[in-house]
Amino acid sequence: MDADQIPYRRRRIAISGGEIAGIELGPEERPLDILFLHANGFNALTYRSILAPLAKDYRILSVDQRGHGLTSLPADPSAQNSWYGFRDDLIALLDALDAPPLVLGGHSMGGAASLMAAAERPGAVKALALFDPVLMPATVSAEILRDTPLARGALRRRGQFASRQDVVESYRGRGAFKTWSEAMLVDYVQDGFTENTEGVGLTCTPGWEAANFSSPQGNVFSAFGKITVPIHILRAETGSTFNIGERAAGLPGNVRIETIEGTSHFLPMERPDLVRDALTEAASL
Repeated sequence: MDADQIPYRRRRIAISGGEIAGIELGPEERPLDILFLHANGFNALTYRSILAPLAKDYRILSVDQRGHGLTSLPADPSAQNSWYGFRDDLIALLDALDAPPLVLGGHSMGGAASLMAAAERPGAVKALALFDPVLMPATVSAEILRDTPLARGALRRRGQFASRQDVVESYRGRGAFKTWSEAMLVDYVQDGFTENTEGVGLTCTPGWEAANFSSPQGNVFSAFGKITVPIHILRAETGSTFNIGERAAGLPGNVRIETIEGTSHFLPMERPDLVRDALTEAASL
């Protein structure tokens, strides 16, 4: 069965302030194995075709973070001043799931949130597999972040289209989507847009996406010192957001970093095989 034909289930998990939405793949009778978090501006369904081949052996939950996809938690750009909220949402989700120790997988912002949450809930996590997680030097100030090309680009994004098909036609083969398969693009658009009176609009608003790009992460690096389980990081060769420079030499022995030749920040879309390998390895520990 092709990855885009593997069925998935919709899930909603209540936490304080609203519900976290997601998709689940794999045998329902199994305990949950893997919890996956997306990048800023994306959603859980975007990664379905990447994760689906693992569904034969593992039960996987991919969730929409606050302000993305179908999750109902409030997302006010004017109140966004760090990524600690994503950490806290993930901690609340882990508490609500009450599952055996899980593999946390995360791309970009999802990787940073996974690191910070694992440091606070060590008993809930068995391993981490992170794909070009965002980690920047603490010297990068909020003023610099507010004027990054990513933040400016997010604010310029077109937020309204006549239909989802129009979105797909507009995005196909362009910009960030050049390296995406058709299935990934269609899935991203499905939950990345919602119907309104004028057609369809972004579920992650340009203002929220830009606010996340502009916000200091918080002290993500300190999480490494609190986590004792294996951490496997796949880093992009070009345009990576995992930039810790000389501090890499001070990482503990449970951290393994690989730079993947020929990849950009969209590493999961470009090398889904390596994403699956890393998640499988982590789940088999």
